[in-house]
Amino acid sequence: MSMPEIYKERIIKLLKHPDYTPVKLARLAKAVGVSSEDYPQFKEAFDQLRQVGHVVIGARNLVSLPCLAGQIVGTFRANPKGFGFVMPREPNSHGDLFIRPTATADAMTGDIVIAKVKREGKRGGQMRYSGEVIEVLERAQNKFVGTLLKHPEAWIVQPDGASFIEPISVDDVGAKGAREKDKVVVEILSYPTEKYLARGVIIEVLGKAGRYESEIQSIIRQYHLPGEFETDCIEQAREAAVQFDTDKLSSRACPPVTKREILRFAQNDKGGIQNDKEKVRDDITEKTIITIDPPDAKDFDDAISLEKNSDGNWVLGVHIADVSHFIAQDSPLDSEAKERGNSVYLPGKTIPMLPEILSNGICSLQPEQKRFVKSAYLTYDQKGNVVSRSFANSIMCSTQRLTYQKADRILKGHSKDVRPEVIDVLKNMETLSRIIEQRRRKNGMLHLDLPEIQLEMDKSGRVVGAHPADDSYPHTIIEMFMVEANDAVASLLDRLNLAFIRRIHPEPDVLSMKNLAKFLKAFGFSLPRNPDRAAIQDLLAAVKGADCSFAVNLAVLRSFEKAQYAPLHIGHYALASTHYCHFTSPIRRYADLLVHRVLEYYLQKRPDSARDDFAGLDLTEIGKHITFTEQRAEGAEKELTTVLILQMLSKKIGEKLDCVVTGLTSFGVFVQSRKFGIEGLIRMGDLGQDYWKYNTKAQCIDGERSGCCIRLGQAIKVRIVSVNVPARQLNVTPIEPLATAPRQRSKSKPQKKYRRRKRKS
Repeated sequence: MSMPEIYKERIIKLLKHPDYTPVKLARLAKAVGVSSEDYPQFKEAFDQLRQVGHVVIGARNLVSLPCLAGQIVGTFRANPKGFGFVMPREPNSHGDLFIRPTATADAMTGDIVIAKVKREGKRGGQMRYSGEVIEVLERAQNKFVGTLLKHPEAWIVQPDGASFIEPISVDDVGAKGAREKDKVVVEILSYPTEKYLARGVIIEVLGKAGRYESEIQSIIRQYHLPGEFETDCIEQAREAAVQFDTDKLSSRACPPVTKREILRFAQNDKGGIQNDKEKVRDDITEKTIITIDPPDAKDFDDAISLEKNSDGNWVLGVHIADVSHFIAQDSPLDSEAKERGNSVYLPGKTIPMLPEILSNGICSLQPEQKRFVKSAYLTYDQKGNVVSRSFANSIMCSTQRLTYQKADRILKGHSKDVRPEVIDVLKNMETLSRIIEQRRRKNGMLHLDLPEIQLEMDKSGRVVGAHPADDSYPHTIIEMFMVEANDAVASLLDRLNLAFIRRIHPEPDVLSMKNLAKFLKAFGFSLPRNPDRAAIQDLLAAVKGADCSFAVNLAVLRSFEKAQYAPLHIGHYALASTHYCHFTSPIRRYADLLVHRVLEYYLQKRPDSARDDFAGLDLTEIGKHITFTEQRAEGAEKELTTVLILQMLSKKIGEKLDCVVTGLTSFGVFVQSRKFGIEGLIRMGDLGQDYWKYNTKAQCIDGERSGCCIRLGQAIKVRIVSVNVPARQLNVTPIEPLATAPRQRSKSKPQKKYRRRKRKS
């Protein structure tokens, strides 16, 4: 994607922002962050948008989106109350189009529809519009997962989640042996109308609703997550494992070999190993190399070594599993890995990107096993500045596998039964990490304090409790070293002017920062007019440990764009990195596997060949796809976590939760449980005896008579009122009403009465 394409996205995003006020072109360029030397490319992008009618220049040369047309094509989004909205494909100045309950036709959430636009008259000086769905162009899906229930008049399936709200009527329940309260997959036969429910047929029974395995399968179907690997992929993985020289590369003692071992292995077209090419690997099996991972991890794809050179400088070695050695481009496994995009980590279950014979076997950097790796060596001075970088294909042998918790105990002096050389390396790793962290923070790296929750599950998969996830310093050590290696590889590939998949994080737009500044005023904090990273760092430091810390950190996160994969050279804002890609996790991310392939051309001293060999790859489309699969995995993990916690809380009706206010709306207050990390809703009527009103300007909910004010970040204790697992809803109420005795108005003095004097004629 070229710079004009980048500017097109930025222009449209800014103009679609609800707080955008039309400005002239020069000011728009400034708001988008265009430098004077880049203005011609910005102007080219703007002119292209104007030619196709996506932007207009109106009165006084002000730039805006076009007005709403007579018909629009867009994505329908239903609301539980019956109405909906159409989100237009082509941007317009009005935004989403409201659809009344009687005008939704048989559209369902996610459907692509044509809607007829109707004018409703002006209010507050602005024209109001509504729409009517006149045709469904494309169905988002025709299969849903839900719970089978017996209704007095018929069998129904209540769909899970919020994508489809109304129940689905089903016939011939016995055909699949389904029973009441089973979790089932239903296929739509006829879509809902204003008068009738949708009708469907059960095509699969997943098991009894509420059971762990049933809920797992429900999420897999709902998010269209991949299942078992096809036979050709399994055969390719097995062939790679069999041909791997286990006698030489898997001896437990890891005996020393020649300094530079010549391994006559190369990939064949099936991703196996053959000896028609000579591949030189550095033998680093004698180095002290350790891995640090979670206790339940099996796919160890990164390892660390740390030494000092003759100049007294640190030499950090980041050694990453050489997955590309076993998976040839365009082989069955490569195609499958690209389609999957990444591994999916659900509570209690992993859906791997690669078959386990690779991910947990010959690619995993297991202790005391020889493994192929790509090594990045970064040399640092005493201030943590990178002096030099080098890269190599290597063969390594992990000295010891540590968990984050064990590494933390070692650093705190509990080092019983740990080899002395491992202790020394780990302590030196901490020293270097703190130096690197200090340097990166000085350069503007941002760190958000958003605590994670670790679920406690019994053997059946039910959640029985939760506790804060481990955040000990070894996590930061590994994070810093991985970021440095990613940065180093991206810098190299950029210097070689090679195309590759980057991990990009755009700078936040002006209006998002402006809204953040408005939000912060409610807490007594301010941001400069054009805040830089240093200003955001100061803000995050100021709220650390305060009640409003979570709300402010969350607001900062929501002000940022999401990181994504793309071949665009725009850097990573939050990490303050000009060059950045993902290199360190090729077992679980396809982006890293692609980067390894490009790096291999450099290691073979033929980088120019990469341009020809990768010419057919559409990196933009691949980037979009793996960004989607990443976000899909995050959504699935979050939803399953919510389901499991709600199941537990459904047995704790009436119990108390310690919460913090995270959202304010016109219909209630969203609060998040500090212990479980799940959001619940306090409806306006449950706040107390008062007339409550959402004050958007002051970012609070006011009690008109009591004077009570509810703000984001406010601590609040609530009681569980009800739980709706299929709808993913938790309803709570304050333990003590926030307003009980309305404040009395002061008695006003009696008004003097004046008689109207007659005018003299």
